[in-house]
Amino acid sequence: MPQITVDHSAPLDRRGFALALHPLVVETVDTRIEACKTRFREVGEAVVGDGATDDGLVHVEIALLPGRTDETKARLAEAVLALLPAYLKETDGVRLSAEIRDLEPSYRKA
Repeated sequence: MPQITVDHSAPLDRRGFALALHPLVVETVDTRIEACKTRFREVGEAVVGDGATDDGLVHVEIALLPGRTDETKARLAEAVLALLPAYLKETDGVRLSAEIRDLEPSYRKA
């Protein structure tokens, strides 16, 4: 925990973003940096709106153990959105989004 997934169709400095994101998560939700795990999934094709443009997207999902307030989750989502542009190779026409959610009760780790 935290389990971080980044879906992206826009060119992104993945390692740089993860290395900047992990301390941000630690500071915001009071966890350990060793617990942060980020995986990236490059989206081969994305259609935004009516498809009239070639807009790219980056969506960051952070799943946490339950117990954080909605305000804390919102603060983390805003911080993620503020951090992302610095790691994009291009920001024009790129749609950014972030979701912070609780892990399901079935979550286990070994």
